[in-house]
Amino acid sequence: MKLLLLLLSFCLIGTSALAQQNQPKPAEVDLPPKLLPYSNPLTDTRDELQIVEQPRTSPEIDTEVLRRISNVYRQQVLAIDAQVQGDLVQAENYINEAFASIQSLMDDYPEIQNSRRFAELYRSVMTEHSEFYGITEMRSESEGDIFDIRAELFSEQDDWMTEGFVMPENLTINQTDVPLIQNQHVNRHLMYYTLRRPDVMERWLERSETYFPMMREIFEDEGVPTELIHLSMIESGLVPTARSWAAAVGLWQFMRATGAVYGLEVNWWVDERRDPIKSTRAAAQHLRDLYEVWDDWHLALANYNLSPRGLRRAINAAGGVEDYWEAFPYLPRETRGYVPGYIAATMIAMNPEEFGFEREYGGQAYNFDVVEVDGLMPLEDLADAAGITVQELRNYNPELLRWATPPGGKYPLKLPQGIQDEFIAAYQEIPKENRAQEIAEHVVSSGESLGFIAQRYGTSVRALYDSNEGLTSTIHPGQRIVVPVAAGSTGQIAADRPSNQSSSSSSSSSSSGSQQQQSQQTQAPANTQSVTYTVKSGDTIGHIAEWYDVRAWQIRQWNNIGNTIRAGQRLTIHVPSNRHDFYTQINDLSFSQKQELQRRQRAGENIYSIRFDGSSTSPSDTITYTVRRNDTLAVIARNHGVSVSDIQNENNLNGTRIYAGQTLTIRRR
Repeated sequence: MKLLLLLLSFCLIGTSALAQQNQPKPAEVDLPPKLLPYSNPLTDTRDELQIVEQPRTSPEIDTEVLRRISNVYRQQVLAIDAQVQGDLVQAENYINEAFASIQSLMDDYPEIQNSRRFAELYRSVMTEHSEFYGITEMRSESEGDIFDIRAELFSEQDDWMTEGFVMPENLTINQTDVPLIQNQHVNRHLMYYTLRRPDVMERWLERSETYFPMMREIFEDEGVPTELIHLSMIESGLVPTARSWAAAVGLWQFMRATGAVYGLEVNWWVDERRDPIKSTRAAAQHLRDLYEVWDDWHLALANYNLSPRGLRRAINAAGGVEDYWEAFPYLPRETRGYVPGYIAATMIAMNPEEFGFEREYGGQAYNFDVVEVDGLMPLEDLADAAGITVQELRNYNPELLRWATPPGGKYPLKLPQGIQDEFIAAYQEIPKENRAQEIAEHVVSSGESLGFIAQRYGTSVRALYDSNEGLTSTIHPGQRIVVPVAAGSTGQIAADRPSNQSSSSSSSSSSSGSQQQQSQQTQAPANTQSVTYTVKSGDTIGHIAEWYDVRAWQIRQWNNIGNTIRAGQRLTIHVPSNRHDFYTQINDLSFSQKQELQRRQRAGENIYSIRFDGSSTSPSDTITYTVRRNDTLAVIARNHGVSVSDIQNENNLNGTRIYAGQTLTIRRR
């Protein structure tokens, strides 16, 4: 008995000690960096540099997020129950609802990607989706080394910190529009890049020689500070095919919904988030839009990583001051590391030798020639014609996802510079049967699902949707579905067809099937009228589809084109007859005016009553603009759809020098 009491007392003492040990310790963070001189955080012991982090008032996953997670699990259970009961149509509906719900959740709460609970939900949804549709090409959780690096770098564990870091002198850090603050958080990242993992920074610097020249040119064109190109280092490690487990993709890690806002198209054949040029332009525009919201580059960067709701919550917890460093203690862990990580990477990339790295690594710039090739051309044949490997061809065209170019017209293939003539000659010698676009027409039999059909033809459900206007998840026996298939494979598919399959479902080559498809493509939808749009420099099919509220594939079908458009090209677009007058105006608007209309529509405004003849309040009116910090005339002109000379003439300016607080009159044309 005494022994039992003794053991019990030890347990109580141990439990008490453990409880005290596990009490949350207040984290120490520094004052806003504008108050700090350059210092070494490892040796600086001044008391005024330390403040106590207040406990977060909101949990990492709040009630609304938990409710939505619960709903997704409920949809999963209903989908499995429907399969048990043999109701595959209803099961498919639930699976697609769960898939859409989880994508919407990631769009609304980007920070949720750091939650282990959400990671398990995501795996469950993706597994069920893949099982139902017979998708055997399972993606790994992530692609690219950046995610392991960020997990370590943003962990806030200091066991790898060392006393050996010394800040170099005479750095180029005061010549940027985005302030390169130095504080203990930035220094921690500098230590990681220079002492803990210099191999990481060396890889990034080498890759930067490939992509930075192109990025710098695009950011200058978009009127965005060029130092922001360094954000791609911590976003993707400068790997165009980088993909997070939560399906953010590309050099700039766009989620699908955000990419669509900036004209990046994603379908079964291509993912333009992986296109270095298109995604960089989208990133520049997105960053510019975020700066318009916050009027502060550090907050704009934080919003690139965090949802506006999450950022606003941290700002409110900090007392409402719109300053990243004031909100710092209340931000999610990854966002606390995000801006310091950007600043540190930028400092090193702008001063590599001062930090012990090479000035040049011999990387080749991302330069190429473009040749238009047919749709559904096997990449293997194209690589042979170019005299390079398939992987080298994919490196130039990372947006291509499949074994061939997309169907539906010509595709702008990027090739190494200097081989264009040789490629064209070899391309023309590719056997005709390899160059044909082949289409199969499948007649649905009883019991078949879209997943079954996609698996049988070696394609995907996404490809079926892209190839069949108006296709829904509910299909019925006798329904005809167009299926894009590999060149030369239609004969094999016909041979494999079950004996009870109708002979009318036989595959047809491009010589017949494509002609029939083309006749269907050019038919105008009911209750519509056509308008003409002339392509401007920088336009994409994704942009034009957003402006006219149609689908990108519809524009391609109506005009019998592929993904290539050129400035000056005229496109026919079918719009609702009752809104014809409104859409005829779009062709004459500036890019920023069209984007402004799009933003107003997403905000729930009725844009269809707007007329651009001065009869109503619209982007064509004269406005007064107050210059804000970090503004330039180029940025202001771009955002308001006018030229720099227009602003200069309207305000009697002799040069481009402006100052914060200055009032400008802007007459929108």
